[in-house]
Amino acid sequence: MARRLIEDYNFSQVNAAKKLGTTQASVSNYLYSKRGTKLVKQLEDAPKVQKIVNNLAQGIAEEKISPFDAMLQFCELCEALRSEDFVCALHKEITKLPKSCNVCPPSKNEKD
Repeated sequence: MARRLIEDYNFSQVNAAKKLGTTQASVSNYLYSKRGTKLVKQLEDAPKVQKIVNNLAQGIAEEKISPFDAMLQFCELCEALRSEDFVCALHKEITKLPKSCNVCPPSKNEKD
């Protein structure tokens, strides 16, 4: 999201951070791939995720989206992330999950 606002809509890191409710330092870390590079690449390659990110960034940049509607789109983004196994993959990298974990919906691979 930050990358879209900065690259496509000429936001500064500070302004992008303000719009996203984070710090300029975290935007900088993301942009310069100081953490999460593998996950970022996966997100950039996921069409469903990118469609939501692009629509949300455009709405934020052009001030055509209310904070409430932005929140709803962020919820849609979270659902997309959970359904595409991104959240599970991230959690598996940082902690040991119980075998009975069912926070995320079944992945595409598990449904087959």
